[in-house]
Amino acid sequence: MAKDVYEKTVKLQKQFDLNGMNKPGDVILGGIFQLHFFPAYPDLSFTSEPQQPTCYSFSVVGFRLAQTMTFAIDEINRNSNLLPNVTLGYSLYDNCVQLGISFRAALTLVSGQEEQVTLEENCVGTPPVLGIVGDSSSTRSIAISTVLSSYRVPLVSYFATCSCLSDRQKFPSFFRTIPSDAFQVNAMIQILKHFGWTWAGLIISDNDYGVHAARSFHSDLGPAGGGCLAYTEILPRIYNPVELKRIVDVMRTSTARVVIVFSHESYMINLMKEVVRQNVTGLQWMASEGWTSADVLQTPHLMPYLGGTLGIAIRRGEIPGLRDFMLQIRPDLHHNKTHGNSMVNLFWEHTFQCRFAPPPAGWVESGGELCTGQEIIENVETNFLDVSNLRPEYNVYKAVYALAYALDDMLQCEPRRGPFSNNTCAHLQRLEPWQLMHYLEKVNFTTTFGDRVSFDENGDALPVYDIMNWVWLPDGTTKVQRVGEVKRSAFKGEELTLDEDKIFWNFESKQPPRSVCSESCPPGTRMARKKGEPECCFDCVPCSEGKISNSTDSMECTSCPEDFWSSPQHDHCVPKKTEFLSYHEPLGICLTTISLLGTYICVVVLGIFIHHHSTPIVRANNSELSFLLLVSLKFCFLCSLLFIGRPRLWTCQLRHAAFGVSFVLCVSCILVKTMVVLAVFRASKPGGESSLKWFGAVQQRGTVLVLTSVQAAICTVWLVSASPVPHKNTQYHSGKIVYECAVGSTVGFAVLLGYIGLLAVLSCLLAFLARNLPDSFNEAKLITFSMLIFCAVWVAFVPAYISSPGKYADAVEVFAILASSFGLLVALFGPKCYIIMFRPERNTKKAIMGRGTDT
Repeated sequence: MAKDVYEKTVKLQKQFDLNGMNKPGDVILGGIFQLHFFPAYPDLSFTSEPQQPTCYSFSVVGFRLAQTMTFAIDEINRNSNLLPNVTLGYSLYDNCVQLGISFRAALTLVSGQEEQVTLEENCVGTPPVLGIVGDSSSTRSIAISTVLSSYRVPLVSYFATCSCLSDRQKFPSFFRTIPSDAFQVNAMIQILKHFGWTWAGLIISDNDYGVHAARSFHSDLGPAGGGCLAYTEILPRIYNPVELKRIVDVMRTSTARVVIVFSHESYMINLMKEVVRQNVTGLQWMASEGWTSADVLQTPHLMPYLGGTLGIAIRRGEIPGLRDFMLQIRPDLHHNKTHGNSMVNLFWEHTFQCRFAPPPAGWVESGGELCTGQEIIENVETNFLDVSNLRPEYNVYKAVYALAYALDDMLQCEPRRGPFSNNTCAHLQRLEPWQLMHYLEKVNFTTTFGDRVSFDENGDALPVYDIMNWVWLPDGTTKVQRVGEVKRSAFKGEELTLDEDKIFWNFESKQPPRSVCSESCPPGTRMARKKGEPECCFDCVPCSEGKISNSTDSMECTSCPEDFWSSPQHDHCVPKKTEFLSYHEPLGICLTTISLLGTYICVVVLGIFIHHHSTPIVRANNSELSFLLLVSLKFCFLCSLLFIGRPRLWTCQLRHAAFGVSFVLCVSCILVKTMVVLAVFRASKPGGESSLKWFGAVQQRGTVLVLTSVQAAICTVWLVSASPVPHKNTQYHSGKIVYECAVGSTVGFAVLLGYIGLLAVLSCLLAFLARNLPDSFNEAKLITFSMLIFCAVWVAFVPAYISSPGKYADAVEVFAILASSFGLLVALFGPKCYIIMFRPERNTKKAIMGRGTDT
């Protein structure tokens, strides 16, 4: 009676009519596979109960996937080390490539097909299936997993690649043995980067598989990916010639030579019809794993267009014993479709083109054969037995083993050390799917092929893809060969390995094509994006003066260091040319020669005056001042040499000081000589005798010394307070360094020149006043003339110096020094030397005093 109280009977209202295959066991694993390509839906008039949809166009590849699962379960049951004393069973269903049918199959697996179910106390008991292998489509997997996740039933897909399924919040019980599309997209980007293809077109299928891949491409193929998409087009779900023509027109007119197609083979078939019609060749195709291995596209008719295709393919594996297992399958002559045990029979009818009894009406009459079940598979041509390229089959194999290893770990739990509440363990008689999911997250094993299988925190397996190449052989046949792989490891990240020598390129050059929106910018230029276009489309703008770029595709030009300048190609920095008034250039040589010539002339004149020191013309007007004046002029000529050559600290400090003191000494002598002339003339008048006592030899020397000392003091203060220093000036010429002497203090330089000018103007005025004195040889006239030349030179010097850049400012100053020095030398000593050397008869006291008539 107590048992009757807690028992409750649940009756199944209706069963779905599904193509399937079942085997009993202690634990049942479910599977959903694509055994047909198309469904035929009944008319839904909503006036009567609809009939179950039927499926047609049998898929041998889908059946091979289902048989791989049955083989894996059989192999596990025969393995004494894995799940000992536990027999696995299976329940497999056909999804007919339709979401509705796949959803029915999933509900059938989790709810069971028993017409009447008795629930015990607390609704406990082993569920119909503990885990499901499937589905092959991302869209169907999303829908199924959304429901199964509510009950924590593990769904391990072997072909659903949508990156959205990695969202653990939405799909907590979803696992997969195929890499996510996020990794597949990254793998394609790695290939694009490897060959320098920065400009590609993207074509996707109108489903979750294509849409989420497009999102990944748009987010990843940017600055980090190093490329851009020229266009993104969506293939229509159903054949639409107008839309397909528009898409192919975009492909044909685009400058992108690489086309990435992320879709399944059914979409590609329709696209290639239009490609062939428009004869669009010269494209490099990149295939997603959805159509890389599609035999239907590897035909001589399509190879002129698809030859050389690079594709991402699921990792190929080897499953020993699978072919022998498939050779042993036999149909169930007493099968009952209502219980979903018809897969083998459908395969048999498709392969041998026969029908089991009772045959359809008119089958025998039309010449059709009846199936006996004794037919031999090896006697017919079918790719069912082709196990040379096991890719999705290998994923199915790994998915089954992942569930088996998780179940094995769960059943080996030690009592009171379990992972569940109160340290409990799961029991074989009361297994729950959520318990298996816990162990599935931690599963870690290695297949017989050597691949490690485990799942990350998102339920994704360790990603690895093969890279395939479509080779168009001379005999017109096609060979799809492996040319590399891309995988992700915990230590090295994503690794791309390519054997480029094996790759077949469907171009005359037999080389990879160029696919760029803009050619790379060479060193010496920078990229400037074109307005309104992707960032891969740019102009190459030469770097401006003083800036360089030493790498290809530089975003910016970098400025050279202060002492460097850009090379003519603007690809590296070179030391700036240095400029200063050098002894080795024509201008420097000319000025040096003139300076030395002036010095030599001064020495010669001084020698003449010393030799003729006792003559009246030398002794007139204080010969000592004349000697001192010649010495100062020689210093004036020599100080100009300090302005020539590379500026150094001592030359910068000495040049203006020597110039200032030398010229003040010179002008002071002239000023004193002028004052002496005026004093002598005034003394010759009555009452003027006293004026001579102020202009004796001692007073003359003292005056020159005092006036020169003032200039020396000015120079000392200047050098101490703000000394001139060598300076690298880059303002005059951006590509040159002008070595010059910075004056340090402009005020000091101005005071130095002003003091010289003051003495010069004063000398000129005094000489002008004494110009009409009665002496026949009146030196005042010569002084006036020399001072006019001196003042004219230095008045012209100031604007010329200010407006002359770099070394030419030094040249102007040297020229002013030499010009004024020669002016003084010629004007003051030229006439005297002429008389001494060529008119000695005038070198008498009478002639000088105007009392002789020697002419």
